[in-house]
Amino acid sequence: MTADAPGPGSSPGDDVARLTDAQRSLRAQMLATEHWSLLASRSTTQSEVLTRIAIFLTLVSAGLVTLGVLGNATQFSGWFGVAALGILFLLVVLGLITQLRVFNTALEDLAYVLAMNRLRAAYVDLDPGIRPYLMMGTTDDMPGSQQTYYPFVARDRSQVFASSMVLILVVHAALAGLFVGALVYTFTASVGWSIGIGAAVVIASFVGWMAWGYRGYRAVWRLHEPLRTTDGG
Repeated sequence: MTADAPGPGSSPGDDVARLTDAQRSLRAQMLATEHWSLLASRSTTQSEVLTRIAIFLTLVSAGLVTLGVLGNATQFSGWFGVAALGILFLLVVLGLITQLRVFNTALEDLAYVLAMNRLRAAYVDLDPGIRPYLMMGTTDDMPGSQQTYYPFVARDRSQVFASSMVLILVVHAALAGLFVGALVYTFTASVGWSIGIGAAVVIASFVGWMAWGYRGYRAVWRLHEPLRTTDGG
């Protein structure tokens, strides 16, 4: 065991007291470099997914306008039904791809937050006096991540339902309902069945994707082993 390596049962910051001033300075530089790298990666990921969302919503708007133009041109008859199903199917597929990316980005963002919380804990180890100046979390457990996402009060469901993830989920569920409803009408010519089954698909899609996303979120916490916990562990 090296002179500055923590022994068995020691806490992550126990080795700091044994570092020389030069080693402390080097560690601070390395931590800052890693912190900037994480910030850049997080910013790039968020920018990319927001661009994807904007592109998808633009395509949805263009697709619906196209359906309106085709409807006026064909009097909603003839080949309009085939064109409508094709456009709606394309939008559903693009929505699925976008939605998967948004869900994956949410988990990636959680990983960035946990990593940066660990770095803040290392800053506190180097200089305990800076703790009062850090508003974000310094532990890489669930309470620490929630403090980083929203440091003023306890994070509640309103922040989840107001997120870009839920926005895309609602739009995609509506598109899936429209597509299935249009498909049902093609085979049954029943407006009632089309509306009923389409509405059921919207609800089932929304609930199913929310459950799938929550399972992914819980899986992160089952696999992640915090280096520090809020209760001091």
